[in-house]
Amino acid sequence: MRRIIIGLTGASGTIYGIRALEMLRDVPDVETHAIISPSALLTAQTEVDMGADEIRSLCDHVHNHRDIGASIASGSFRTEGMLVMPCSVKTLSGIAHCYDSDLIVRAADVCLKERRRVVLMLRETPFHAGHIALMDQATRNGAIIMPPVPGFYSKPKTIDDIINQSVGRALDLVGIHLPHVHRWKDDGDDG
Repeated sequence: MRRIIIGLTGASGTIYGIRALEMLRDVPDVETHAIISPSALLTAQTEVDMGADEIRSLCDHVHNHRDIGASIASGSFRTEGMLVMPCSVKTLSGIAHCYDSDLIVRAADVCLKERRRVVLMLRETPFHAGHIALMDQATRNGAIIMPPVPGFYSKPKTIDDIINQSVGRALDLVGIHLPHVHRWKDDGDDG
């Protein structure tokens, strides 16, 4: 069983974390461990009209954001890695500075120290020098910064197409390859 941690923060774009949970729900060999911040629940209600129970129903396991004694707070608990989607600047700052103020940051820090993949779908724009410095430090710690910037070579027709492509690419980075991703020249014809 492959375990994936998904952290949802209060930044705009909770649909990315929700969509990842939806995509992984039907993958038989993947077990999801979600951490949903209180701000993420407020944002999800505003952006996608989903409440806590509906989001939690998509998860195999839900951990309280304050429970730093949870299984996923230990390096001995094996996971494939972690996705923080969306990732707020506050959470990015905590991860960059190893300031384990809640379970989302603690789980990310544990994954990084264990050399597991941590993908941060940062949802902020434009960036100032402080944001860029935080992204640099998180990257030096081993995180992968992946703002949800779509590739348009897939010719998306809907917002869902764009969301699916971004989430699928993020899942690729933790070793889960799903058919939702349009891959460049994946038709076998390279010219």
